[in-house]
Amino acid sequence: MSKFKLSTYYIKNKVKLALNEDLYPDGDITSNLIKNDKSIKVKLISNQPAIIAGLEFAKHTFKLIDNKIKFTIKKKEGSIVKKNDVIATIQGKAENILIGERVALNFLSHISGIATKTNQFVKLVNKNCKICCTRKTIPTLRIIQKYAVKLGGGTNHRFNLSDEFLIKDNHIASSDIKTLVLLAIKNKKGRKITVEVDNLNQLKKIIGLKFDTVLFDNMNIKTLKTGVKIAKKYYETEASGNVNLKSIKKIAATGVDRISIGSITHSVPAVDFKLEI
Repeated sequence: MSKFKLSTYYIKNKVKLALNEDLYPDGDITSNLIKNDKSIKVKLISNQPAIIAGLEFAKHTFKLIDNKIKFTIKKKEGSIVKKNDVIATIQGKAENILIGERVALNFLSHISGIATKTNQFVKLVNKNCKICCTRKTIPTLRIIQKYAVKLGGGTNHRFNLSDEFLIKDNHIASSDIKTLVLLAIKNKKGRKITVEVDNLNQLKKIIGLKFDTVLFDNMNIKTLKTGVKIAKKYYETEASGNVNLKSIKKIAATGVDRISIGSITHSVPAVDFKLEI
């Protein structure tokens, strides 16, 4: 399980924004039709196998609406669940539980979806190959999405543009690959340097320079295998581009150290959950 912790302060702030989006300007006009104080107990159920992630977001959704609501977790964060497993129970006023239902499920579905898809990739590679996310995240949700990747057994790439130097194809097209690498080395100041190459000629121009990682982008398996063999003795190696559940094993078999996958954050299917009264 991930050692990546999200603070309660951060979680509550994100939940407040989501609730405001759902309840502005006049609240839940339908749930407000319930005029009694009836207390109900509902089950939060997974409709499919998944890795559970985002329980604290779901809990605080209900607690911020009504602090008297009792949210009891039945499956731990990061645990594997089966179809029809009860994830949690929620007890409190019917009106307030119904107000928070969709926001809570939206958080849980999305975060669990990322953790689940990441884990599918992780299971297909050997332990020496890390599955990494990228900066292809939903704006303002990057920290949450990277948290979910960690829960799924993946590894986080840089969080922002100042975390490390990552010299990519458009940087190279705007300048010269060797010049950029040398300037990055000069200005390193403890930061990691990764250089993307899309052909072996680019690799040959920079081999031996003192940077950290070679990122092989959109290479066929034969070329990638050759590139990894050349670079392995000098650098950490990484592959990216057109990675999916069918191609991942062949990519990992080249001996690459890391595989970065944008789709595990930008286009994962949500996990299906329901509240059952």
